Order: sequence, then structure tokens, then C-alpha cells
Amino acid sequence: MPSVPGSPAASAFASRVDRLACLVAALGPCGFFPVAPASFASFVLAAAYAFLPPLGAIADGVAIVATTTVAIWAAGRAERIWGHDARRIVVDEAAGMTITLFFLPPGLLVALAGFFAFRVFDVLKPFPGRRAEGLPGGYGVVTDDVIAGIYANLTVRLALVAFASIGR
Repeated sequence: MPSVPGSPAASAFASRVDRLACLVAALGPCGFFPVAPASFASFVLAAAYAFLPPLGAIADGVAIVATTTVAIWAAGRAERIWGHDARRIVVDEAAGMTITLFFLPPGLLVALAGFFAFRVFDVLKPFPGRRAEGLPGGYGVVTDDVIAGIYANLTVRLALVAFASIGR
């Protein structure tokens, strides 16, 4: 039997969903790291990428869509509890790093380059990143990281091309 909005059952369900959203938004313990939780979460994600086997463009694309969708939902729910783009909300870094590392060659050096490029663009927020922060709810939390991820991916790609041409 469905619960009636405002009833204790609806309240308990909303509370459980909010707890789940906060857990996802913080990427478990990453959002509670005492120093630079966004950088810590990005580093953990880059490290995971460095040691996972390549999945291919289709799987990477599916991961981007799924991660970004979940990030928007979780960040939107969590910000109602913790505030807009609170330090604990680091799931947006997952969306940004997934885009940063999209269809790049596997390996530790590429993952580190992606990590540093993403952090630079996430902090600087080049156009239209700063403007994207003003979007409502989880969209505003995640979209600037998506933009930073695009810039970072292109930067790492250009660096790889530049280094490959030096070796010729």
C-alpha cells in the first residue's frame, strides 16, 4: 500500500532516500576527508582508473551517462541537507573524472595527468563553468565538473599528441 505524503511512512522513506543520497554524494568516506575532500575523491577515482582494465568507448560512454545522472540526483538531494555544493558533496568529481578519463589510454601517468588537469579546470572554472554553478539543484553542483572534465580530457589528449610528436 503506497504511503500518503506527509505520513510517517512517507517521512521514513524520504529519510532513508536522503541518507542514501548523502552516502552517494559523499562517495562514502571521501567527502568526509579532512583536507580537500574534492581533490581526495578525484585522486581516488584517478587511482582506480589507473589500475582498472580499459572498458572501451561504449562502456566509458555508458559510465559517463550513469555517473552524471546519479551525481545530479545525489547532489540535488544532499544539498537540501548540507547546503549548495557543500564540501562533503564530491560525487560531482566522479562525473568530472569519468569525462576527464574518457577513452584515454590506461596507465598511471595518464591517470595522474587527468587528475591534475581536472583539478586545475575544476578550480579555475573556465567558461561556461562558473556560470553553470548557478543552475538549480544537482545540475548546478555537477555541470561545472562536467565542463572541467571536458577541458581536462582535451588537455590530456593534446598533451599525449604533443609528447608523441616529440618522440618522432
